Amino acid sequence: TPRCKKCLQGKTHMHTHRLTNYEYFNAVLINEVDEEGNNVELGGEFILQPNDHFNNLSVNLSLSVVQVPTNMYNKDSAIVNGVYWSEALNRVFVDNFERDPSLIWQYFGSAKGFFRQYPGIKWTPDEHGVIAFDCRNRKWYIQAATSPKDVVILVDVSGSMKGLRLTIARQTVSSILDTLGDDDFFNIIAYNEELHYVEPCLNETLVQADLTNKDHFREHLDKLFAKGIGMLDVALTEAFELLSNFNQTGRGSGCSQAIMLVTDGAVETYDDVFAKYNWPERKVRIFPYLIGRESAFADNLKWMACANKGYFTQISTLADVQENVMEYLHVLSRPKVIDQEHDIVWTEAYIDSTLEDNQGPVLMTTVAMPVFSTKNETRNRGILLGVVGTDVPVSELLKTIPKWKLGIHGYAFAITNNGYILTHPDLRPLVITAVHCCVGMGAAAWLGSERV
Repeated sequence: TPRCKKCLQGKTHMHTHRLTNYEYFNAVLINEVDEEGNNVELGGEFILQPNDHFNNLSVNLSLSVVQVPTNMYNKDSAIVNGVYWSEALNRVFVDNFERDPSLIWQYFGSAKGFFRQYPGIKWTPDEHGVIAFDCRNRKWYIQAATSPKDVVILVDVSGSMKGLRLTIARQTVSSILDTLGDDDFFNIIAYNEELHYVEPCLNETLVQADLTNKDHFREHLDKLFAKGIGMLDVALTEAFELLSNFNQTGRGSGCSQAIMLVTDGAVETYDDVFAKYNWPERKVRIFPYLIGRESAFADNLKWMACANKGYFTQISTLADVQENVMEYLHVLSRPKVIDQEHDIVWTEAYIDSTLEDNQGPVLMTTVAMPVFSTKNETRNRGILLGVVGTDVPVSELLKTIPKWKLGIHGYAFAITNNGYILTHPDLRPLVITAVHCCVGMGAAAWLGSERV
């Protein structure tokens, strides 16, 4: 395996041959044994020792571990191949920690879904034996992988969407919302013979995709029911006009625009609508999600995607939803990959209850950047390999403040571009609740983090 110290600078090497017998340390399986006392596959003996710097958690300072979401096959060839070439990061992580002992969690989130974390630590599933953590749903990953975007989600609620299809459609929309961050703006429109804004109070506008707004829209998804005939041309027209008008106001992301189409089919290609609103510039990408096993109208939806710089996906079951929704992120990341834009992003502050000091849980932020391949053919195709990041205690940022310049009554504070307070002398985080496996921005989210 090549050891490339440029990996944390947004560059890495990639092996393209397939591996079949390669073993790696799976974070859930390390030190696990079967009924006969033998190490389980992808487990093995993994030395863990308590460490004061990591709040006496048992870690391995020499090796990283790999986590794969429960809904993914941990020996899939694409994952195993990525785990193999990313093993070079072990040396990089160790070197970084030796140069800067104040570092805590360092990690690489792959576009294929696996998550490499240093120092190595054992992960524990929930009571159902599930680890739902998917690095590609974390804010640090989404912000680093894609540019800010304005998104209109169109949901088909015609009569043919009754039953399981509507259930899958609701879950698809919810998963799309998971991939949106505070830099993004969105709205959801359901359509049959008429248009129905999911939140009637927010007609003809987009709202910021913060946690509160996304949760509010999710509550309204259960109120959708299927009947009538789907008038997709009317819905597309509304979506294009909404994006155009919102962009002219100077609000929104000011960057990428997309229409997510969740439907069980399209009777035509509606090229007249695209010709009027989107061609030849094609500023708005179209991402159709075909719900159900039937593929009678798949060709029309594929044409829409290809003619508008998007991506077509078919979702047949609830189990397909999360992985298939992620595909659009690869498309939206292509401009950054092709232009080699190594933007560094910082998340808002959050509490990590796993690392405490004398004053209690530590306030953290995450810094991340995209990882691209140096191969010419990969660069030309715009393939994102993943995102690399590290958690940074806010206390470390405070150490850089030149207090002698502030004066006796002066103080320093920091806010993010979205108005979240990063640090302030009077900042008093309010711990509301503890949520495992899915809350928090950094690598320690699965250990249990509280929101502020």
